[in-house]
Amino acid sequence: IQQHCLFREKLSLPPSEEDSQQNMSPEHSSINIILFGALAKDYSESVSQGVGLRPFPIGSLISKVVKYTYVPLSDLTPGVVVNVYAVVTFFKQPFRTKGTDYCSTLKITDQSNKKVGCTIFCDKLEEHPKIFKMGDIIRLHRVKTQLFNGAISLLTSHGFSVVTFDGMVGSPVVPRTSSGSFKFGEEDCQVVEALRTWAANQSLVPAEPCVPLSAVQPKTYFDLTCQLLAKAPVDSSCTLLKVWDGSKCPHPLLDVFVEPNTLEGSPTLSKDMANLTANVLVYDNHVEVARQFKPGSYLRIYNLHAVPGASRLPSNDSGQSDQMGHLGFHLHGGTSYGRGLRVLPEDSPDILDLKRILETFSESDINDSSMFEVWSTPPESFGCGLEETYATLTLVERTCDHTVEQVSLAEVKSRGPPQMFHIQAQLKSYQPQRLYQSLKLFCHKCKTIRDVPDDVTVGGLFSEAQKDVGPCNNGYWTLVLPLPKEPPSESPSRTLTLLMSSQLMGKGKAKELIFLKGATLEETCRIASAYSNIVPVTSPQGTMTPMDLSAPFLFRGTKRYYGCKQCSQLKVGESLGEGVEVWDEKSVADALGVQLLQYGLLMKLELQDGTGSLEALLWRDAESFFHVSAEDAAADQEAQDRVQETMDRLCPPGSSTAERPWMDLCLSAYTVEENGQRRACYQICHTDTRVK
Repeated sequence: IQQHCLFREKLSLPPSEEDSQQNMSPEHSSINIILFGALAKDYSESVSQGVGLRPFPIGSLISKVVKYTYVPLSDLTPGVVVNVYAVVTFFKQPFRTKGTDYCSTLKITDQSNKKVGCTIFCDKLEEHPKIFKMGDIIRLHRVKTQLFNGAISLLTSHGFSVVTFDGMVGSPVVPRTSSGSFKFGEEDCQVVEALRTWAANQSLVPAEPCVPLSAVQPKTYFDLTCQLLAKAPVDSSCTLLKVWDGSKCPHPLLDVFVEPNTLEGSPTLSKDMANLTANVLVYDNHVEVARQFKPGSYLRIYNLHAVPGASRLPSNDSGQSDQMGHLGFHLHGGTSYGRGLRVLPEDSPDILDLKRILETFSESDINDSSMFEVWSTPPESFGCGLEETYATLTLVERTCDHTVEQVSLAEVKSRGPPQMFHIQAQLKSYQPQRLYQSLKLFCHKCKTIRDVPDDVTVGGLFSEAQKDVGPCNNGYWTLVLPLPKEPPSESPSRTLTLLMSSQLMGKGKAKELIFLKGATLEETCRIASAYSNIVPVTSPQGTMTPMDLSAPFLFRGTKRYYGCKQCSQLKVGESLGEGVEVWDEKSVADALGVQLLQYGLLMKLELQDGTGSLEALLWRDAESFFHVSAEDAAADQEAQDRVQETMDRLCPPGSSTAERPWMDLCLSAYTVEENGQRRACYQICHTDTRVK
């Protein structure tokens, strides 16, 4: 009972009359156990208020903590098992041996400047090091040293494990491994950072071999980072991959014909998209790997050969004879020069720029119909002449690396998509005028965009949910608090129900995730100001479930988070958040089966330059344009004010055209197809406002 009252006091809610009349301390039989030192500390952390005694694994507390020792490569001697940290200077993708293993080889070095070869054998492909480029950092545990051709080399031994890291200075230190458990602490982080800094000052790694399609020359070998659009088998020793990287090859590309029913992925590509698509023919030992890829994956292809002409094409289709001067791309068999291909993870720093470019062009993303239900962008033109002088200095500047000439708006519309343009223009008008209406919620999975509901709408959803007065039978720890009647006196009494996971309580994390039933929107906001994560719920048929996803599914302080109705698959079970260390909006969404919606800013700007005008959307790069996070703008008045101040600088209220500043903009042109009609659309990208 005392624990009950203490919890209530923290919520600033008075104890019920029923509680105050109960006997405060019933007698119980008890025994005294005294714990000391680390045992006492660990036991204390494992028991939470309101949870009774439970079996406690004392033996686990005295298990020995293993501390690993790492040997510099220059100190290696033959015939011992060691642990090492190093920088990768060369690597080959894993290949199947004549037995059941996969084998990969690499060369490594460290601050001792000793270069060592390493051969890795593993039963499973996914157990090999996840190395994406030369310069990555690698940690090897339990590798055996051996003398081969007069030089020390490393070989996997019993208990071998490996972890790799991105080698770029400044990138997050995120371990890459398929192991379910591994040790990684602050000392390891310091070792990785030290190796990164040292490697950056050495001539260890050759110039970046990755080349965009726009810079490819015939008869060269290069590495390509790209996205897979579609794939198809050509024959038993060859597979076709259709890829793109958002740039256009200056040479005509080989067109490979395959039967439509064999193509996995996008069955048809728009003309604009097809012009940017390269056909890669993968041969021999790489076929098995390539056939496991899923369309939409990001790939890195190593040692790709740009081959002019169609003479080596596996198909005998005679219609390809007119493509003898076209450029094809071949990934030959074998592993020489590190030849191979692999999938890059979605969070890889190597694909951040690529994803930004593809999101600018991709029809599945930018050409999303829901965006154009909000605004359409029909081209229009005015016949006035170019201004001879600019009234004011530009307040907006480009941040891209495109090497394209600056053109007028009239030229933009005459050239057509898909292209990137540099323009200089003034802001004629913008929508919406009420800038809070520019806040949108975007689903990355189904690509839908919806408005952020106002408090009146959300409050109505909470009021509707209060009609559900049934109990929750999910096995959660439950606290039911009767609330006093509110005027008028005839209003029905209410109860506030708090539910917490017994599993989290056992870990001492009960207050990190609280489910709330029967509260108003105002009450939920008050409680959320004091606790990390508040999830409003209802209990239809006695089973706890999150509220209608038209309302926020999570309150964190002043921030609210929404889920996608179409893509979410709600679940609330007692095995909540297995393995979760930190509860944030993403981990809560994953635990509840909610597809998290992302906040975004969407505006339509009408641009003019004297040769004409056009309307362009500001969406993908809106946050960098305003130097404001959309998530912050949804909860913070100061962030909203910064957006308003920026628009007032670009289009001062009551100003004339001559008084408005000129903006240096990067403009993406693309096409949208609606009701069988294709039209040109434009979006501002890679552009920031200057911060005063």
